[in-house]
Amino acid sequence: MKKIAAFGGIFVLLFSVLSSLSAQEVKERSEKLDSIVVEAYRAGRNTPVSHSELSYDQIRKSSPVNSVPMALGLLPSVVFSTEGGNGLGYSSLRIRGSEGSRINVTLNGIALNDSESQELFWVNIPSFTSILEDVQIQRGVGTSTNGPGAFGASLNMKTLLSSSEAYAGADLGLASYNSYMTTFGAGTGILDKGLTFDVRYSRNQGDGYIDRANTKLSSLFVTGGLIREKMSLRLNYIMGDQISGITWMGISREQMESDRRYNPAGVWYDQAGNGRFYDKETDNYTQHHIQLIYTSVLTEMLKWSATLHYTKGDGYYENYKNDKKFSSYGLENQIVEGSTHSKSDFVIRQNMDNNFWAFNTNLQFKTVRLDLKGGFSYSVYDGDHFGNVIWSMYNNNIPGDYQWYMNNGYKSDLSLFVRGEYELWNGIYTYADIQFRRVSYRMKGEDKDFASLNFNQDYNFINPKIGFSVNKSGPSTFYTSFSVGQREPGRSDIKESVKAQKADELKSEKLLDIESGYRFSGKEITFEAGVYFMEYKNQLVPTGKLSETGYVIKENVDHSFRRGVEFSASWNPVKSLVLDANLTLSSNKIIGYTSWTDQYDNPMEWNPLPQKSTSYEKTDIAFSPGVIGMIRGTIDIPWKLIFSVNGKYVGKQYYDNTSDDSRSIPSYFLAGLNLSREFKIKGTGTLGVLIYIDNLLNRKYFSNAWIYTAGFADGSPLYIEEGLYPQAERNYTLKLSLSF
Repeated sequence: MKKIAAFGGIFVLLFSVLSSLSAQEVKERSEKLDSIVVEAYRAGRNTPVSHSELSYDQIRKSSPVNSVPMALGLLPSVVFSTEGGNGLGYSSLRIRGSEGSRINVTLNGIALNDSESQELFWVNIPSFTSILEDVQIQRGVGTSTNGPGAFGASLNMKTLLSSSEAYAGADLGLASYNSYMTTFGAGTGILDKGLTFDVRYSRNQGDGYIDRANTKLSSLFVTGGLIREKMSLRLNYIMGDQISGITWMGISREQMESDRRYNPAGVWYDQAGNGRFYDKETDNYTQHHIQLIYTSVLTEMLKWSATLHYTKGDGYYENYKNDKKFSSYGLENQIVEGSTHSKSDFVIRQNMDNNFWAFNTNLQFKTVRLDLKGGFSYSVYDGDHFGNVIWSMYNNNIPGDYQWYMNNGYKSDLSLFVRGEYELWNGIYTYADIQFRRVSYRMKGEDKDFASLNFNQDYNFINPKIGFSVNKSGPSTFYTSFSVGQREPGRSDIKESVKAQKADELKSEKLLDIESGYRFSGKEITFEAGVYFMEYKNQLVPTGKLSETGYVIKENVDHSFRRGVEFSASWNPVKSLVLDANLTLSSNKIIGYTSWTDQYDNPMEWNPLPQKSTSYEKTDIAFSPGVIGMIRGTIDIPWKLIFSVNGKYVGKQYYDNTSDDSRSIPSYFLAGLNLSREFKIKGTGTLGVLIYIDNLLNRKYFSNAWIYTAGFADGSPLYIEEGLYPQAERNYTLKLSLSF
């Protein structure tokens, strides 16, 4: 922290010296050049894919408590959830029922998804919204992009553009559950020689809604650029540091009734049998991202960009383990004061240390009728996973920081694509996009249970996309497209199959996606209606189970689909009033599903027996609500006071694939209220005061869950263990935003 503070002081000094220099280049030039790198992956007005945008102004209006999934929460087909009950800890995103590992996320064209799990852990870059210029969501397969294939949606994000003028500002937030958020930023504007420097630093902390879901989060974004008439060179540095309580365990239904804020993580029992909590039961992770981006306008019709990227990540979970066998950690029984102990309480750390390198380059050729883009990317991931015993209640000869397992994952990802949009006749556009992707994944070493994880597999995918759009009347556009998406399994899928000696049965997935829709963009009204048919082969669907460290366990199903209609509209009848709404109606099914339940001899011995199967002709895909909707009204009333009220509805969803109502998340409706007022400060400054009330109606609901079921041959009742994730009740946030 001292180094960060020192750096910040140096930057502020530099800013004060340079801010008096006049800007000779305009911001529009910066926007034009900085946008080249993301244009290759984004859908345009006539691209025949379903997409939505979140603009800079909309991002800035988001609550400072909100993670990116929460900021996107009012967009079509989006459902978000948080582990700690509010936005400062772990949060997750689903689009059209597809969870985070199925959603491709890029920042300036570089994939942010973890190469192995294919997840993006938003908490790893706190206050992410403070460094974003805009976001585009493409639902379905979308256009070709880098990283894991989009199997429900893709998020294309762009970091802040440089301002043409010098600026500085600060956001200060205070929220329920002892939450405090601060962000400071400054920039030089574009200087005489085309140089530009910007910095953002954020520090957030809070207790969380769930007990001991406490967070201490910080992030730093520094960017420096050289912008000329036809080229730009930019260096970005992004740091995220996260310390948070363990929140992935959830609670039972019975516990929900008695204390919905209870958290079982880290519980241990003293000699009198009293329950206590280990105060260092934490999740710790630090990431450093470095991006060097070059863009050039080679000719009036030809643009080129290239990006070098490096990510360094390391961290650990620290957990208290009760009454575990020494053999569980590869240790001999311990003899202490003449007594032999086969079990003990332990404190362990499960560590990650990973490196990610990426390079991509894109070329765009554009004429009046043709927009042709091509790209190449190559990335390498190298990650170690290892565990250490750092304390044992009984210890005679255990080495300090004893390591009991170590394994490594190595993954390379090569991608090539060509995409073109061509105007055949006046207002009639054709679209074609083809991508080749080669993935090589290697695992070696032992897992925490000493099972071998040796695995070598190469995957080759060809993903074509075709479509057309008609835009004859200006405000109206009709589009339709057919796309193919394919992707490899994730690390947790592979681990489960290797341990079950079924690695040969684990399959890559294939999606055939048909999208068709109509868009209207008028002066007062915008409207979009679309229909989608997403047909899956060997989709890896959630089973409802979690791994020991909170990863979703999935399994291949032969045939499944997601089919639905999406509507969205915005009406601006008068200057001071805007009404927005969207609605998704869908059917999400597995055809011919077999559920497998673990079997044991009896609940006393727990000796394993062959699993029991249950067959379903048709069943609902887990975590896929059939109805998702939103409505919002925003009014600009006198005295520059902006009032906004919104409502979000999420229909019933199941948390396994049995369509059993006892294993469902009930539908819920959430209302929110935002109030903002901007004051002019003498000179050139402004002060914004924003008030947010979330869960206005004080609904007591949960938005996510997991379940594990086991049966017994002796006829004993089923063993059912489940974890539900209650969300915060009515809560409040105050934000002060100062800029000059």
